[in-house]
Amino acid sequence: MNEQSAPEIDDSKAPLIEHLIELRQRLVWSVVALAIAFAASFYFADEIFGMLVVPLTDAFPPGEGKLVYTKLYEAFFVEIKVAMFAAFFIAFPIISNQLWAFVAPGLYANEKKAFLPFLFATPLLFTAGAALAYYIVMPTAFRFFLGFEGEVGGMTQEALPAMGDYLSLVMQFILAFGICFQLPVLLLLLNRAGLVTREQLKGLRRYMVVGAFVLAAILTPPDVVSQFLLGLPLIMLYEVSLAIMWFTERKRAKLKEAGE
Repeated sequence: MNEQSAPEIDDSKAPLIEHLIELRQRLVWSVVALAIAFAASFYFADEIFGMLVVPLTDAFPPGEGKLVYTKLYEAFFVEIKVAMFAAFFIAFPIISNQLWAFVAPGLYANEKKAFLPFLFATPLLFTAGAALAYYIVMPTAFRFFLGFEGEVGGMTQEALPAMGDYLSLVMQFILAFGICFQLPVLLLLLNRAGLVTREQLKGLRRYMVVGAFVLAAILTPPDVVSQFLLGLPLIMLYEVSLAIMWFTERKRAKLKEAGE
C-alpha cells in the first residue's frame, strides 16, 4: 500500500492503560473547568438570576411583579441551581474540546472532516433555541399566564410565583428549546451514517408534523401557546434538514460526475 492510499489516521497504538490515563486527564480538566465556572457563576448568581427574571418582569405591569419564596432555604438553593446551570454553559466549550481531543486521534481524516461541522453546529443550535425561548417564547407565555389575574367570584386572583418554581420553568423552557434545536444535527448524522435517507424522511413528513406537536406538549408547560411556539420551529428545522441533505446529495453527484 503506497503512502497516498494509506488511511490518514494518527499513528498511535498506545496500550489500554495509556488511553485510560488520558481519559482521566481529560475528565479532570473538564471537572476543574466546571468547578471554576461554578465558583464564578455562584459569585454572580444574583445578576444571572436577574437576567432570567427579565421575561417575567416585562410581562408584569411596571412595578407590580414580585417573586416569593415559601421555604427559608429556597432562595439559597435557587442561587446554587442558577450557578450550576450557568457553569455548564460556560464550561461546555472546554468540556467539548477535551472530548474532541480524546476522540480525534482515533478518527480518519475524512471522519474528522465530516464530524467537525456537527461539533460546531451543536452549541450554535442550542444557543439559537435558548435565545428563541428567552426572547420570544417566555415573554409570550408569561403574558398569557398573567392574563388570568383579576377578580374571580368577588375575590382577587393574583400571581405570586415562587423563586424555585420560576427557575424550574425557565430551565424547562431553555433546555426544551435548546435540545429540540439539535434535530438537524441528529437527522444529518443519521443520514451521513446511512441509517436514513432523504426519501425516507420525506415519506415521514406527515408523521413528523404530529410528532413535533406531541413532543412540544411533553416538553413545555401545558398551554397551547408554548406548544405551538416549539412545534412550529421543529417542523421548520425538519424541512431545513431535508434541504441540506438535498444540497449535499447534489454536490456529491456533481463531484462523482466530475471524477468520471
